[in-house]
Amino acid sequence: MCNEMFNLAIVGLGGMGNWHRELIEGIDNLTVCGTYDIKEDRQAFAREHGINPYNSFKELLEDEKVDIVLCATPNDVHKEIVISSLKAGKNVICEKPAAMSSLEFKKMVDIAEEMDKVLVVHQNRRWDEDFLTVKKIYDEAILGNVFRIESRVHGSRGIPGDWRQEEEHGGGMLLDWGVHIIDQACMMINERIKSIYARFTHVTNELVDDGFTAELEFESGLIYVVEVGTSNFINLPRWYVLGQNGTAVIDDWNLRGKVVRITDSSKNDAIPIRTAAGLTKTMAPRTEETIKEEALKIVNSDVKDFYRNVMGAIRGEEEILVKNTEVMRVIKLMESIRESVIKKKVIEL
Repeated sequence: MCNEMFNLAIVGLGGMGNWHRELIEGIDNLTVCGTYDIKEDRQAFAREHGINPYNSFKELLEDEKVDIVLCATPNDVHKEIVISSLKAGKNVICEKPAAMSSLEFKKMVDIAEEMDKVLVVHQNRRWDEDFLTVKKIYDEAILGNVFRIESRVHGSRGIPGDWRQEEEHGGGMLLDWGVHIIDQACMMINERIKSIYARFTHVTNELVDDGFTAELEFESGLIYVVEVGTSNFINLPRWYVLGQNGTAVIDDWNLRGKVVRITDSSKNDAIPIRTAAGLTKTMAPRTEETIKEEALKIVNSDVKDFYRNVMGAIRGEEEILVKNTEVMRVIKLMESIRESVIKKKVIEL
């Protein structure tokens, strides 16, 4: 195993930038050599934690010992910081969403190729264990033919009171959380997306979307619903997966959930049940002898593998896991979602 050390400098030491700082402390061969933030209190925070705060972004770029620049700023300045870093001969990790548009991201990728440097976007939710658990269910056809997947992220506090509420800085839930769950959809289903229909909500914010629902139709006919809400005081399940032979549900981040599968399809008849105003046979529950309930088989992961892969790619030993072609696809899908919202119609892709 190569013991080459990499020095990483963080631009933007807010909540996400500090999350990176804390996580990197436990990764071999990678160290945070400095940070830069336009806010003095964050510069002071760096000093308090024994990290050198550069006096300017220019000073950071001129430091020859910096191998990797990590951009963790508001979305609207990603392009400027990434391109400047690449032109200074640095490899770059950029927080999601990588750019405000596909045109911006293409420019960033072109410069990375021109400078022969690694540019990778931090799509860290690919390492979420709830996602990986559902992906295993899908990949192994545990439910038979899956015809619908619903992926939801719900909260009840509105949008955090910072730049995420402002359109000019790249605010809104599509860019904040949508970029994650759309990326997960593309990683789970290896098919072309045929069409998209979407709606935004503006319950607590008129300037940007404080939630959205989008329905993606894949080439096989599978319907994949992605939804983000910030005014949900009772959350719907994080995952709900429907297959021909069963259903899987994951309720929350703690991976509470289950799989229910059919065991005897020959016993399909039902005894009618009495509801408040009548009988129903169609909706009568299955008997225990025809189905079985199973615990989720949790897939474990380590998000530090993201950084290890970046170092391996810089050394030329590994293929980058988060490919820029995949990132571009997600950005273009988000643009199609916006088009669907504006035109109030299904967008054929």
